Amino acid sequence: MSTNNLKIAQLEAKLKPFNSLQHLPKPEIGWLKTIRISLGISLTQLGEKLGITKQSALDLEKREVDESISLKRLREAAHALDMEFVYGLVPKDGSLDKLIDRKAQALAKKIVMRTARNMELEDQGNSKVSIQKAIEDRKQRLKFELNKKLWD
Repeated sequence: MSTNNLKIAQLEAKLKPFNSLQHLPKPEIGWLKTIRISLGISLTQLGEKLGITKQSALDLEKREVDESISLKRLREAAHALDMEFVYGLVPKDGSLDKLIDRKAQALAKKIVMRTARNMELEDQGNSKVSIQKAIEDRKQRLKFELNKKLWD
């Protein structure tokens, strides 16, 4: 296993617990307001815990909803609500391996098809089977190398 593959596997293990949260919808009124209301905490009380005014606490909740709140401020608000702030990034594909596989497949196809078109123009076309094999071989090489071109 290459160093890159080991790093990916280690990161994959760290991200795995968050996969189930990927499709968890956030409340329309935001997490801060939802939790505050559910716990029966007033805006005044939240403001006092944060050392800000009631209006500033309201602004904080609005900034969470419109996604203009800073991570630092969100962490402070979570702590004021006696909650733990959790932050992470989750691969849309469900795993880093699937993400890399999709990117490698697309790049491999692009590379192989460019070559196949050139050969076709020179009357040296390949069969569909050999093209598919070439794409798969190139994909595996790109994945193993974790080629930076995957992210272009």
